[in-house]
Amino acid sequence: MAELNLKQITDKLNHEFAGDTRKLVFWYDDKAEFVEDVDSLELSNAKIYHLEKDNQFYTKHFLERIDRTNNYLIYAPFPRPQVRDNHLEDILLYSRQFFADRASLLTVDLGIDQKYKPVIQKYIKFFGAKDRTQKFYDLELENFTKESIEVALMSVLCKTRIAFFDEVVRVVLTDGDLEENKFLEEFEKYGLLEAFWRLCEEQFGYTDVKPTLEKLVLTMFVTYTQRYLQCELPPAWKSFVSYKSGNIIAFLDNLMNNVLYRERYDELSDYVARNLQAKTTLETYNPESLIQCDTFEVIDHVFIKWITERLLNEDLGAKLSGKSISEICKDRRKRHFGDRYRSEYHMLESASYVIAAASYQSRDDLKDIVKQYTTNDYQIDQQYRKFYYNYDQLNENSHFEKLRDLVENIYTNEFLAKSVYNWNAGLKKADLSSSMPLQRNFYSKYIQSSKDRVVVIISDAMRYEVGQSLFAKLEDDEKCTPKLESMMSILPSYTRLGMGALLPHKNLELTQENKVLVDGMPCDSLKQREVILNSYTPNSRCIQFDDLKLMKKMELREVFTGMDVVYVYHNQIDARGDKLSTENEVFTACYEAVDEVFTMIKRISTNANTLHFIVTSDHGFIYKRDKLQETDKIIHVADKDAFINRRFIVAQEALEDDGITSYSMDKILGNKDTKWVSVPLSSNVFKVTGGGQNFVHGGSSPQEMLVPVIDVKVEKGHADTRPAQIVLVSMVQKITNLISSLDFIQSEPVSDVIKETSYKVFFISEDNEKISNECIYIADKKDNDPSKRIFRLKFNFKNKQYDKSKHYYLVAYDEKNDIEVLRHGVVMDIAFADDFGFSL
Repeated sequence: MAELNLKQITDKLNHEFAGDTRKLVFWYDDKAEFVEDVDSLELSNAKIYHLEKDNQFYTKHFLERIDRTNNYLIYAPFPRPQVRDNHLEDILLYSRQFFADRASLLTVDLGIDQKYKPVIQKYIKFFGAKDRTQKFYDLELENFTKESIEVALMSVLCKTRIAFFDEVVRVVLTDGDLEENKFLEEFEKYGLLEAFWRLCEEQFGYTDVKPTLEKLVLTMFVTYTQRYLQCELPPAWKSFVSYKSGNIIAFLDNLMNNVLYRERYDELSDYVARNLQAKTTLETYNPESLIQCDTFEVIDHVFIKWITERLLNEDLGAKLSGKSISEICKDRRKRHFGDRYRSEYHMLESASYVIAAASYQSRDDLKDIVKQYTTNDYQIDQQYRKFYYNYDQLNENSHFEKLRDLVENIYTNEFLAKSVYNWNAGLKKADLSSSMPLQRNFYSKYIQSSKDRVVVIISDAMRYEVGQSLFAKLEDDEKCTPKLESMMSILPSYTRLGMGALLPHKNLELTQENKVLVDGMPCDSLKQREVILNSYTPNSRCIQFDDLKLMKKMELREVFTGMDVVYVYHNQIDARGDKLSTENEVFTACYEAVDEVFTMIKRISTNANTLHFIVTSDHGFIYKRDKLQETDKIIHVADKDAFINRRFIVAQEALEDDGITSYSMDKILGNKDTKWVSVPLSSNVFKVTGGGQNFVHGGSSPQEMLVPVIDVKVEKGHADTRPAQIVLVSMVQKITNLISSLDFIQSEPVSDVIKETSYKVFFISEDNEKISNECIYIADKKDNDPSKRIFRLKFNFKNKQYDKSKHYYLVAYDEKNDIEVLRHGVVMDIAFADDFGFSL
């Protein structure tokens, strides 16, 4: 049986004979494959005539004299004779010739010019399977050339959905091994391997006597590195540089930025780095020359080492290409390997803030101290917290032990020592009733006059800087309108007294037995606090945060229905910090506390028709990572009935000793208490048995006594939000260089209704071929000044000939939903495509 089925041939012949005009069709069956089948063809509008080698004259006479009416298929079971030997050649000039070989049928069926039939014939083995043939058809090529046909064949073997050579190479490199590549084996099987390497040379400038994928990858990565390296390449690398850098940069950019392939990019990068000994080579380079480069992971090692050394030398003014340490950290986090070193860069950035406190100066007046702390100084505590949070995330942090020691030393001896001392000096002289809001007036100031339902969330030990983090998170939510204030907690700053002060009361008392009473009633348990709250606001209740977390929607709604005030008690930070086994997890607990309280506000507002919240705390805390030495512990002499804690002692007499200060309890509580509370003048502790040493509270310091008050109003219903938009600033209508830089602007600053998002920006042809690298831009700028929201992106175009008559576009897509948000038409007018263009 012949290679093609008879039905397919019959259909094609009947199509040829359709119409009223007489037609003669010659079929030279070179190998006589259909000699036994030709008479079984069911032709609807033609007769079959058998041509023999020795009856050509008669055939000519028959077709032109005897029967000049009927259509005929003239079948010859032999090759078409040479012109000089073919007596029917003149008839062939006004008739048609039919081909039943697969190459001919494919050429006709696809509308391929006959001059490309040899290309199809060369790869005819490929079309031996129906599924491969159908997939070739499914690619729906419009313009056939030798190259497009070869790329389409490779695309089928690589199972790509489009016929682009970049996609073929992408599949070859991402889905196969470099050494024994299954796709190259397929190419070789079907005679396409030579074409693959030829196209690699045309597209990427890679040529070799014995080409390999290993060398192709080396060429790509070295060429990419050269473009972004601000100095000479290592001599051993120069032989790998390609003259088609634009195409390579576009290819690797797309590979590293695509979430589906970035892991494979990392593997290829690691492979190249090992083969080129990139670690030992690039570590000798000046980091400034690497500032734009992120080809290899080792480059981040160079920056991390450089930044660490600068910080250890307290060289906070150090810059690379005009970028400060903080700016370098932010920039590297946004680059390809940024996620892998996110903790390191966050840690180093936080370290720079804390080290800057080496020259810390505090104010003297209490009001000024509070203003300075709530405006600026809280950030030192916050960055110290973030430093250790990220330090603890590292699998291996031994490289940063000296930096940790420096951060600890500056935080403890420069910032804490000065801030705590000056706080107490100011507190001694201040009139508490006029200096700032007091915790014991919380209910009367924030709750009593409220006309709507208020949910008070009291997060145990949420100090001011942690509250500021929650405030920032709420501020970023489009449905929340938060206000942040501070108030001074009770001294001693510990849980029972702080919780009592937050309840409504006329009298707050610390008894001789060290019990806390509110209007003469105990307030230790949840039920006791609810009784006190009910006495001032009948429609009120107290509930544990953890109980709310477990409730279903209807149960949650029942808690708040009919209530005017609900106190919710949250205990994440203090619960971890107060235990010796978990006190070093307190900074992790701070992050979790912020997330938990934020989530609960959103949940209650959504499910319980409650829109007003106040978040505050009973007290703050001091945390230091280094354990106190015995010499740092204050030995005290207090009477046997004294209330003794690591950070305070309450007794009938004030303690008189170096490093200690005392306050009368009557001024603190606003009653006639005759006791005194004595506290360390520093962050040190009294020597007592048991308990932890890193996490402490109860004493007198801004960290312990300044607590946040976050007043949050939540909008009912949904507030419309939109992503931050980007707009092209550069007035460009024509691209004339292979390397071009364009200016854009983020049209509005990020706010509660303008949300951060990320865009991928690149150029395409009218056929949707990507012709440049893909730039990723994160639209996260909050600056109100438009000039500070302008940014520049650099594009490297494929090194190829561009048709000036065709349309090309700059496009931007929102990465989150892959929606096109920008399309700007340009003319590609590159005079010469040899990578010697100049930036716009």
